[in-house]
This record gives sequence, C-alpha cells and structure tokens, in this order.
Amino acid sequence: MFLYRRKAQYHETDQMGIIHHSNYVKWMEEARVAFLDYVGLGYGKVERLGIVSPVVGITLGYKRQVQFGDEVEIRVEVQKYNGVVMEFRYEFYNLTKGEVCTNATSRHGFLKDNRVASLKKELPELDHLMTEYMAAQ
Repeated sequence: MFLYRRKAQYHETDQMGIIHHSNYVKWMEEARVAFLDYVGLGYGKVERLGIVSPVVGITLGYKRQVQFGDEVEIRVEVQKYNGVVMEFRYEFYNLTKGEVCTNATSRHGFLKDNRVASLKKELPELDHLMTEYMAAQ
C-alpha cells in the first residue's frame, strides 16, 4: 500500500464549507501519479515512450466530510494489473478526525497511437516493474 498525504485547501471547499466532491477525483490523480513515480512507472516517462493511460472508469463512495485544513491520507493499492488494464483502490483517511471519509476506485487502459496497447509488448521493462510490485503485495 502506498500512502499519500495532503492538506485540504480553502479553495477546494464549497458553499457549505466542505471539500467539493469533484476534488476527490483530482486527489485520486495526485495520489496515483505519486504512486506510479514511486514504483518507477511515472506518467512523464511512459508518455515520452509513446504510451498514454486514460481513465476508463471511476467509482466514489463518500462516507464523511472533509473540511478546510483537515489532513487526509490517501491509501493507494493496485487491485488488478494485466499489462492492458490497471485498477486502483483508494481509501481516503481523515487524519485530523481519525476516520475513513471516502472509498474509490479507478480503472485505466493503455494506448499507443490511439490503439489499445499492452505494456508487456510495448514497454516490457515497465511491465516487469508492475508485475514485480503485484507479486510483492
């Protein structure tokens, strides 16, 4: 499990003084990008090699509110990886209040030249990194 921390910012709140729901998707991306950098599969590196990774699905389940100033730890895990699809699970834990506030998932594909791509074929060294990571979980 990879841990990513951030502090809820004032500009992310809505009229009710809580973090607007749309920001959770942005936070998921922040945590996912940090995780992929950590395992050596950074977006910048992969994109320079001609592969993009679009989001093909997202789920979010809101349990508790996050307010301005709360510190949130986003716990990121890869649920599935097969070279063509990668699925992440996220748990948003409010460190300030000591509670889980949101659960989420995201599903991603890989494309090269606007066609479905397999990292096993296109970037075997990066596929190896993810396969090793998954085996170690």
